[in-house]
Amino acid sequence: MARKRQEAPHFGPHRHMKAPVEHAMHRKATCLRLLRYFREERWRVMLLTFIVAVSVAAGVSAPVFMSQAIDAITAAAYERVPGILWWMFGACALYAVLLFFQGRLSARLSQSIIRRLRKDLFEKINGLPLASIDRHPHGDLMSRMTNDADNIATVISTSLGTLFAGILSVIGTTAVMLSFSVPLTLLTWMTAVVTVVTTKCVAKKMGRYFRERQELLGQLNSMVEEKVTAVRTVKAYARERQVIAAFDQTADSLTKTGIRAESIGSSMGPLMNTISNFSFVVVTVFGAYFALEGWITVGVISAFTIYSKQFTRPINEMAQLYGQVETALAGAERILAVLDEPDEQREGREVPPDAKGEIEFCHVSFSYVPEKRVIDDFSLKIGAGHKIALVGATGSGKTTIVNLLMRFYELDEGEILLDGEDIRMYAPVSLRRLVGIVLQDTVLFSDTVRNNIAYARPEATMSEVRRAAKLAHADDFIAHLPQQYATVLQSAGAELSAGQRQLLAIARACLASPRILILDEATSNVDTRTETRIQDAMARLMHDRTCLIIAHRLSTIRDADEIIVMDQGRIVEHGRHEELLQQNGRYRALYETQFAGQES
Repeated sequence: MARKRQEAPHFGPHRHMKAPVEHAMHRKATCLRLLRYFREERWRVMLLTFIVAVSVAAGVSAPVFMSQAIDAITAAAYERVPGILWWMFGACALYAVLLFFQGRLSARLSQSIIRRLRKDLFEKINGLPLASIDRHPHGDLMSRMTNDADNIATVISTSLGTLFAGILSVIGTTAVMLSFSVPLTLLTWMTAVVTVVTTKCVAKKMGRYFRERQELLGQLNSMVEEKVTAVRTVKAYARERQVIAAFDQTADSLTKTGIRAESIGSSMGPLMNTISNFSFVVVTVFGAYFALEGWITVGVISAFTIYSKQFTRPINEMAQLYGQVETALAGAERILAVLDEPDEQREGREVPPDAKGEIEFCHVSFSYVPEKRVIDDFSLKIGAGHKIALVGATGSGKTTIVNLLMRFYELDEGEILLDGEDIRMYAPVSLRRLVGIVLQDTVLFSDTVRNNIAYARPEATMSEVRRAAKLAHADDFIAHLPQQYATVLQSAGAELSAGQRQLLAIARACLASPRILILDEATSNVDTRTETRIQDAMARLMHDRTCLIIAHRLSTIRDADEIIVMDQGRIVEHGRHEELLQQNGRYRALYETQFAGQES
């Protein structure tokens, strides 16, 4: 689907970046894309169409019976009146019953379609490259999953049947009116022309405001998600007033845009009612004249007064539904924009089960933003089973090296070899199974302690989980939890200390037993005493494994086989701890700064 995108700058793998502003250029393409989701619900659509058709036929036939009853009374044929009235009552009752089933079926249809749409969107988000996810604030993605999808569901459940019924009602009503009087039918159709012209004029302006409202709603959700997640930081720096001011600014923009959108949308109803009333007056005046001339009967006039309402009512309803449809289309455009993004590369062969874990970076260059390299001609060979530490100032590219090894991002230049083979030859999923990673920002899930540890190996036995927890020295504090390993962590472990959360992450890596181990500030949230306790556990975990350690706390990497000092994406020094201290270079400066108690 063609769309206009205004790219916002983004600088590396950070969570909260401004998403591209996207505008669909073709509503028809969006509608056609949505219609694909109706294919698996063909029987419901066909049944809904049948119910709508029968209900419209019942609704259209009722005025015919009323006209016949009036003409029978006028002609003094009173014996015919009861039978005609029974037919009219039956048509009205059938119409009411079918309306009930129409609502039920529309609700089931909408929920079934939205379920598949949400499923596709969730699978798509999970299949996107990390770079694509970084371009979307998480709150905006959540808004597309919830608000935008709900708007589509609302239109399908409340508006789809109305649109079907409106179209069929206009056709059926027109056919009956033509059988009664062609001139009166043409007069009624004149109001339809006025309605279409009015709708087209208002719709052009309405569409822009509805799209803008959905985008602002996504920004507001993103802001709320970010600030709620960082509420401790906000309070710690007493930034509540500034956060509220920023929220108010976005909320005010959303309010103003929403008022404009709803004002224009709500104006459709009064406009259509005015046109409908004008049509009623025209039909009444000209009908009376035609009856006096003997061209039509009094019963036809009464039927036409109802048909003029029946004819204009669907047009009015469809016009009033335009705002909902426009909102749904705006949401659909945003959802389809995500679905249109390219998937992460998944092809490739499986990593051999006997992989040794030798890693080599060969002249690797990478940039998050074109022409602004984060990694520049980086070359490094890590022998199987060796322990390599990466140190350097913030922004020197240490974490980026890990992201490239995990294939979260693809290289600009060079290659990364695993046992002599380019990692791009392997499927990312297979490559990542080979690697265990413990991040500085610990990620836990709102699940039991056992399931959090066993996240990498769900099939692990309870004894294996306990053994991993003991190895990471997490078993002690788990024993004091209310239900121990069956304790459900609330808010992703918010009730635990930062150190306890990190111990669970280390236990998870222990259970995974990977061939390659990555520790990204793995003990940064652990106090010195606890760090000392888990040193030999970490040593056992790293034994005979290829290890890549990112650390600011230099005391944790003294026994590394080689320490790599990075600056601006390049290696500026390398060697063992004692060797680097003797060189009196960048590493010694970092060491002395840290030894002096200052943050490096």
